[in-house]
Amino acid sequence: MRQSFDETTDPSFGARHLPRVRARMAEQGLDGLLVPHEDEHQNEYLPAANDRLAWLSGFTGSAGAGVVLADRAAVFADGRYTVQVRAQVDPDQFEILDLVEGGVPAYLEAAPKGAVIGYDPRLHSPDALATLRRAAEKAGATLRPVEVNPLDLAWADERPDQPSAPVVPHEDRYAGESSASKRTRIGQAVADKGADAAVLTAPASLAWLFNIRGGDVIRTPLPLGQAVVNADGSARLFLDPRKVTNELPAWLGDAVRLEAPEALPGVLDGMKGRKVLIDPGQSSAWYFDRLEQAGATVVRGMDPCTLPRAAKNPVEIEGTRQAHIRDGAALTRFLHWVDTVAQETLPTEREVAEALERFREETGALKDLSFDTIAGSGPNGALPHYKPVSRTIRRMEKGSLLLVDGGGQYLDGTTDVTRTMAVGEPTADQRRMFTLVLKGHIAMAVVRFPAGTTGHQLDALARLPMWMQGFDYDHGTGHGVGSYLGVHEGPQRIAKAVNTQPLLTGMILSNEPGYYREGHWGIRIETLQVVTPPEPIPGGERPMHGFEQLTFAPLDRRLIDPALLTPDERAYVDAYHAETLAKVGPLLDGEVLDWLKVACAPL
Repeated sequence: MRQSFDETTDPSFGARHLPRVRARMAEQGLDGLLVPHEDEHQNEYLPAANDRLAWLSGFTGSAGAGVVLADRAAVFADGRYTVQVRAQVDPDQFEILDLVEGGVPAYLEAAPKGAVIGYDPRLHSPDALATLRRAAEKAGATLRPVEVNPLDLAWADERPDQPSAPVVPHEDRYAGESSASKRTRIGQAVADKGADAAVLTAPASLAWLFNIRGGDVIRTPLPLGQAVVNADGSARLFLDPRKVTNELPAWLGDAVRLEAPEALPGVLDGMKGRKVLIDPGQSSAWYFDRLEQAGATVVRGMDPCTLPRAAKNPVEIEGTRQAHIRDGAALTRFLHWVDTVAQETLPTEREVAEALERFREETGALKDLSFDTIAGSGPNGALPHYKPVSRTIRRMEKGSLLLVDGGGQYLDGTTDVTRTMAVGEPTADQRRMFTLVLKGHIAMAVVRFPAGTTGHQLDALARLPMWMQGFDYDHGTGHGVGSYLGVHEGPQRIAKAVNTQPLLTGMILSNEPGYYREGHWGIRIETLQVVTPPEPIPGGERPMHGFEQLTFAPLDRRLIDPALLTPDERAYVDAYHAETLAKVGPLLDGEVLDWLKVACAPL
C-alpha cells in the first residue's frame, strides 16, 4: 500500500478537456454544465471512474465543484484545499473560487440571462439542486436535466472502468449484530414512517445493513450499489455481478435477492402505488424523479440506517478500542522516530507521511489508510487539511512545528488522530498556543451533558480558552467516525454550524481543536471519543452523558506549559498519559518503550 499523493499538477487539463466538454454541451443545446465533486452515490472519496471534476480540471480534493459556461469556467474548493487547488488547476482556464463563501449558487446568480445550464440528476441531491435552481432563476437562467452527461461523453475514450472490487462478508464478531436482525429493525423503521419500502443509495448503509465490505472507494471499504428494503425486512441488493463472491449469496441469505444494477430502473418503475422512503440529503434527484414518474408516493426522510449505524453497539465499541490501541502503538513508534531520527535528518513532509504509513503497515492488520495523511511542516501546518503535493513539499525545520493527521482502516475499527510536535526547541509562543488548544481539547474530553444535547451546543467549550485570549479556528471541532467505514460519518458533529442531531450513546466523534498562524505553523490535537450512556453524578439530579477516550498516543510534553493549566487539567494530562502507557506500552519494547515512559511521565 502506498500513499495516493496526487502528482497531477499538469496545468493542461483544462486546456485539453474544456473544449471537448463544450462541444458536447453544444450538441445538447446547453450554455453551461454543473460538475459537482459528488458521484452517483454522493461519496466523499471517489473511484477514478467517477472523479469527473478531477478529469475536467486536475483538482483532486475530496470536496469541490465546477461550472462550465460557453466562455468561462470555475472550480470551487474550500479552505482545506487552498494550496492544492492552485497547484493543480490552471488559472488561465478556470477561475478558482471559494466553495463556502458564495460558492456555486453565487456564481449561477451571475449567469447570462436566458442561459440553459445542464445538470446530471444522478449527481445532485434534490435538496442541493433546489438551491442551485433558485440561484439560476435569479439570473434569468434555467437548469435542465440531461439524459447523458456531456462530460461523460467527452471523457468516454479515456475513462477508467467502474471499480469491481470483491464484496465480502463483514463477520458478526466485528459487526456485533447479524444482518437479519438489522434488516428486521430497519424494516420496522420503514413501517413506522408509513412506508412500504425504502430505497438505499448510500454505500455506507449497504455495508452496515448487509454486514458486507468492499473496495470500490479509496480509503473507505465501501461497495458501490443500491438496495430496496421492504417493511418485512426482505431486500433486493443491486451489485455489479463481477463483485459478487462465491460466499456472498449464502452470507446474505434467502431474504436478500441479489440483482444487477441494470435491473434497478425497472424495479423503481414497478413501485406504482407504493409508499417509498428515500433520503433527500443522501440520494440523488434521479431516484425521486423516477419514483414520481412511476406513480409511487415518495416519503422524504432520513436514511433509516443512518442513526443505527452512527450509534455503535458494544461489540463495535470494543473493536474500536482495540483498533486504537494497536494504532496507538504504531503512532508511538512514529512519534519516537520523529523525536529521534527525524530531528536529525529533517525529512520532507512526504517522507514523514510515508514513515507513519510504514509503522501502521507493520501492525499486520492495516487494510487501508482512513484518508491521505496530512503532514504539514512550518507554514504548511497552518493549512488545516494540507496534503503534501509536489510544488509545496517542505522539509521539517528546526524551531518550527510539525503537524501530522492520519488514520487507519482495520477490520475492528477506523482511527483518526492528530499530533503536533516541536522540531528543535519550541518557543514560548508556540508552547502558549499549544497549551490553549490543549485546554480546549481537555474541556471537550471531560464534559458531561444531558440527553438531547447536540454537538453544536458543546462546540464553544473547546474554543473558550482561545476565545478568552482573542483566538479561534475556522473548522469544526468534531466529526462522526464509522466502524471500519467512513472516517467522516454523520449525522453527528461538533461545530459552530447548527446541527440538530442529539449526541447518542455509542456515537464516535473526533475532538480536534486547533490554532493556525498563517505563514508560520499550525497546531491541532485530535483524539476520537465515544459517547457514554447517561449516568448519575454524585449530588446531581439528572443522569449525564460523557465521553470515553479511544485514542491513546502521547502529547508532546515540550509544547505544554503547565503554568497555564489548572490543577484539574494537569491531572487530566497525567491520567491520560498514564493510561496511554498502560494500554500501548505492552505492545512496545526496547528504546521505543523507554521513550514512551519518558513521554508519559507526569507533568
